[in-house]
Amino acid sequence: MRLEDDHQQSAPTAGGEQTQQRRTISTGRNLPAALAVGAVLGGLVILTLLTIKGTFLIYVGIILALALWELGHALASRDIHLPLIPIAAGGVAMVTLAYFSTPKWVLAATALTAIAVFAWRLAGGAAGYVRDVTAGLFTLVYLPLMAVFVALMLNVPDGNRRALIFVILTVCSDTGGYLAGIVFGKHLMVPAISPKKTWEGLGGSLLVTLAAAVITVMTLLGGQVWQGVLLGAAAVCAATLGDLVESMIKRDLEIKDMGHLLPGHGGFMERLDSLLVMAPVVWLLLAVFLPNGHAT
Repeated sequence: MRLEDDHQQSAPTAGGEQTQQRRTISTGRNLPAALAVGAVLGGLVILTLLTIKGTFLIYVGIILALALWELGHALASRDIHLPLIPIAAGGVAMVTLAYFSTPKWVLAATALTAIAVFAWRLAGGAAGYVRDVTAGLFTLVYLPLMAVFVALMLNVPDGNRRALIFVILTVCSDTGGYLAGIVFGKHLMVPAISPKKTWEGLGGSLLVTLAAAVITVMTLLGGQVWQGVLLGAAAVCAATLGDLVESMIKRDLEIKDMGHLLPGHGGFMERLDSLLVMAPVVWLLLAVFLPNGHAT
């Protein structure tokens, strides 16, 4: 989710002169509520990862189910109807197999879920078939397939540490961008997609995330500085892309938020946008750099 500074420019005067541009600090959110909800969600992450790591996967599954419901509801506002049952059932199978089995079975489950989406939608008739099936396959990749990489992080002996690094980097990217955007933000990155995201905010995300990546990789996994630097840079790129993708989806659907279940945040999709795209990136780099939990 993005919470950065708004930029407002006053309209031209009657004489054709334009008043001085002014910047207002506004998140557009209920900040106390957002902080409280964030603390609860983050506390559950720490509790599950530091006790029985498999419970973290259950936690992820519940959030994904709620996000799937939100996305289905948002798409329905534009007369796009997701085959929710096969996507949900297939998603559970994909994530569970990623944790307990090998990638080949995850691939099989993904393919079978796609086939189920094709078949499920047949009963709805020809009108809108391609549209709904395409949305179903997009959702299958966007939610369950990305979550598979969280399960892959967990299914190694030090998986709880890897998943913790993944969550920490996401929080640092969001927080660093928010604070830098509030204090220094002046230059918009892509106003046509996200009217509040600034280059200064991106710089804040990069600075904070790089520091967090170096510290966590070295202390939790015994890695080296250069590994943390590369991981942090890649994480910020992925998180930023995730933000922009979700913003583009909302613009296409002409909605402000995907849902309203989380006070101060919107919906669960607003909390997952960075995590979804970051998951495969963080998993891959940690698997390459530290396959055994130690520097190579």
